[in-house]
Amino acid sequence: MIGYTTIGVTDMARAEEFYGALLAEVGATQLFGQDRIKFYGTGMDSAMLAICIPYDEQPQHRGNGNMVAIPGGSRDGVDKLYAKALELGATDEGEPGERLPVFYGAYVRDPDGNKLCFFEMKM
Repeated sequence: MIGYTTIGVTDMARAEEFYGALLAEVGATQLFGQDRIKFYGTGMDSAMLAICIPYDEQPQHRGNGNMVAIPGGSRDGVDKLYAKALELGATDEGEPGERLPVFYGAYVRDPDGNKLCFFEMKM
């Protein structure tokens, strides 16, 4: 249902380093891009995450209530993504843990303040 989501950044080189290393943990790579936008994913037929310098040339700012959720694949995967993000300079927004009987998640903010969730959901 989702083709791609974009996250505004202030420093493309820093964002590429952060997201390149973080998303490698779930098998994603930079698929394509140009100077102001880069797309990451596991294939062109799957959902992608794009990092971008805003097109309108206005300052990047994080949205209140906006968040990108990245599947961890397992509880261990969630824990690894959370630890990797912190290692790469993210800040903690909620340690890994069970939030609902079917939802295990962890929350961080990337170096630009964008909120990310790493999760495993089981029914």
